[in-house]
Amino acid sequence: MPRRPPLSYLLAAGLLLALLGWLALGDLQRFQTQAPPDEAAPEQPPTRVEYRPSQARPHFPRLLAQGQLRPIREVTLRTRREGQVAELTLGAGARVTAGEPLLGLAQDSLAAQLERAEDELTLARAELAGADSLRQRELISRTEQLRLRAGVSRAAAEVAELRQALDDTRPTAPFDGVLDRLDAELGDILQPGEAYGRLVDDRRLIASAWVSQRDAQGLAPGLAVEVRLQDGETLPGELTHVASRADDATRTFHLEATLDNPERLRLAGASASLSITLPARNVHRLSPALLELDADNRLRVKHLDDQDRVVATPVTLVEADASVARVAGLPERVRLITLGGGFVEVGERVTPVPAERGPAEQATNGQAANERAATDVESP
Repeated sequence: MPRRPPLSYLLAAGLLLALLGWLALGDLQRFQTQAPPDEAAPEQPPTRVEYRPSQARPHFPRLLAQGQLRPIREVTLRTRREGQVAELTLGAGARVTAGEPLLGLAQDSLAAQLERAEDELTLARAELAGADSLRQRELISRTEQLRLRAGVSRAAAEVAELRQALDDTRPTAPFDGVLDRLDAELGDILQPGEAYGRLVDDRRLIASAWVSQRDAQGLAPGLAVEVRLQDGETLPGELTHVASRADDATRTFHLEATLDNPERLRLAGASASLSITLPARNVHRLSPALLELDADNRLRVKHLDDQDRVVATPVTLVEADASVARVAGLPERVRLITLGGGFVEVGERVTPVPAERGPAEQATNGQAANERAATDVESP
């Protein structure tokens, strides 16, 4: 006969079944067919960004170009007639004034020929004067009178040619300058058109350079130019010419500046750096780190409007170095976002916090004050 389980086991099994039933059916009314709605997330406060006020200031940008110097005038000296060098009045390197003889050629018989021609001219004029008197009394024909007049003209032309030939034996300086080169010696035979030297006017110099198409657009004659020499010395000048057409090969524009050389320094032919002061532009000074590119690869700067919303304005880079960028295109007064600009989007409302002035910004502001003072002095 099978053994019956103890009563305690039966009671434990009953309690277990009751517990399972209560767990399965006891809280059924609490279950719902739909999930409860999500609770609304708490509203996040606006992003905090640091800003600093910026005021546009006039700035005179400079265009740098590498060029070379040449004298304001120079000429290769050439003879106008054949002759033997009979006199060297000056040596190479001598300074001369306009009209001063540079050398002397042998005159040969030119002086005697001129004296004879002048006598013949005097005779021809006397004969013409007598013919005019006779013609008034109709004692000679009109044809004879004209023949004598033509003789006077021929004699006068011969005198003029001989005088010019005699002057050509002593060529003179066409302008003030320095006899930079003399390629003639006593006894040399010079042919007409042969070069015998070079005269240079170095009282003024021309600095020439080439600039790109973009840089040439802002140039015009009259702008101030500072020419820096190889030894660090500087000479002031003025822009006098900007080419109207670019070079076919390089697509660059030629420009020239004129400067005085009062000390007659030997600079012609040397290289130099040109610093051209461009017209003033109102710019904002800011850190290059605040510049960013938009979707069209244009430079822009983020700042705040009156409603503390983020605005991104395209700008033009006027001048920049490692620490400071000068840009144009922003409003005259603006609040520049200096910290946190990379975490906010255009149109987003933010919480602006004034930026603390650190040592770097104080130095920048001090430099800006110095520039403003210089601008006030330079401005009319």
